[in-house]
Amino acid sequence: MIHKFIFDDYRFVLDVNSGSVHVVDELTWCLLDEYPFENERDILARYASYPPSEVVEAMQEIKELVREGLLFSPDPLDGHYEPADEPVVKALCLHLAHDCNLACRYCFAGQGHFGGPGGLMPAETGRRALDFLFASSGSRRHVEVDFFGGEPLLNFNTLQDLVEYGRRRAAQLGKVIKFTVTTNALLLTPEVGRFLNEHDLAVVLSLDGREEVHNAMRIFPGGQGSYECVVENICRFVFSRPGGEYYVRGTFTRRNLDFSRDVLHMADLGFKHISVEPVVAPYHEEYALQPGDVPRICEEYEILTRQLVSRARRGQQVNFFHFNIDLDGGPCLPKRLAGCGAGREYLAVSPEGKLYPCHQFVGRPEYCMGDVEGGIVRPDLVEEFRRAHVYNKDACRGCWARFICSGGCHANAHAFHGNIFTPYELACALIKKRIECAIYLKAVLAKEGLI
Repeated sequence: MIHKFIFDDYRFVLDVNSGSVHVVDELTWCLLDEYPFENERDILARYASYPPSEVVEAMQEIKELVREGLLFSPDPLDGHYEPADEPVVKALCLHLAHDCNLACRYCFAGQGHFGGPGGLMPAETGRRALDFLFASSGSRRHVEVDFFGGEPLLNFNTLQDLVEYGRRRAAQLGKVIKFTVTTNALLLTPEVGRFLNEHDLAVVLSLDGREEVHNAMRIFPGGQGSYECVVENICRFVFSRPGGEYYVRGTFTRRNLDFSRDVLHMADLGFKHISVEPVVAPYHEEYALQPGDVPRICEEYEILTRQLVSRARRGQQVNFFHFNIDLDGGPCLPKRLAGCGAGREYLAVSPEGKLYPCHQFVGRPEYCMGDVEGGIVRPDLVEEFRRAHVYNKDACRGCWARFICSGGCHANAHAFHGNIFTPYELACALIKKRIECAIYLKAVLAKEGLI
């Protein structure tokens, strides 16, 4: 299978199974529809406007790429995949706080409470969660922990405790642990920032973009906008860690379909690593994206792509998260088939220590898998997520993007269809467009020696 698309003056061909990308001329573009060239005499007659030698040469080049496994390559697993029966847990999302100091209108977590009472994770529960991770990671050396909420900095003392405990236990066990914290930045004081820098935590900072956009959705409980405070804290922190790992992450809604302006606004603030995600919300919400918005959103991704090229040419490169795809041999095939590993390799832990497939399933009793004391007690849920790979999703098996998007988000699929095997269609359309933009961006920057 191949996927062909045109972006500005470029004609791209993606070989789906090998991941190879080719930039081709108009003749080759057309001849690809003729492969396997069963009657070359007829083909020469149909392309009589081209010199016969050029047509023959182009067909030979296509055949050579096919022989090399770079065009029309076969499915690497012939449509069948059986993940390992015993998954290795390599990452946890620790919900340090089911509480928040904001009341964001689009919050999937119900302003941080996840459908239940608020609360903070005790340090002892967090330590047991880390012990569970170390024990469940087997021989794997590298493990990861995300501090999440609500707002995790509401429980900063526990965060500090767990970083110290996790690093010490990891060293004793011959493992390496990476910590990330996602924060709305309201509590990101200079003291907190120093701790995050000194202990090398990756940080995800929430900012939706322009002041009017941010303040429309990310509000205090009293209704006031949070932009001014958030921007001040994020700027101070980001500029204090020139080499530290961070992303400034926003959400766009139907209110700002011109979201490229928000990405560029954040870039103009001096941020180099930016992610702006489409909101996921029921269609009845006034800010929710609608299927009819897809063409407009796709157009906006193209606008953003061209703007990023323009900035790179001026030496102002911006790393936009959704345009980061690796077509040069990674990630590994199982990762490309099964995606994030939710429910198997990646679990979320509620403040009271209950285990869930991922942070978006927290608080749903039917998806509680166990707890950090007794471990996983729902092998049926593990099996459900084990089977939720692209070969077992009807909408994915014949999709050209399947090995890059990996079947999409399980939680979004469940939210819109009640199961994790039917992808959320609007997200599928946007992912495909982002892949095309990412390929174009990489090709142009590589051609001009900018990467």
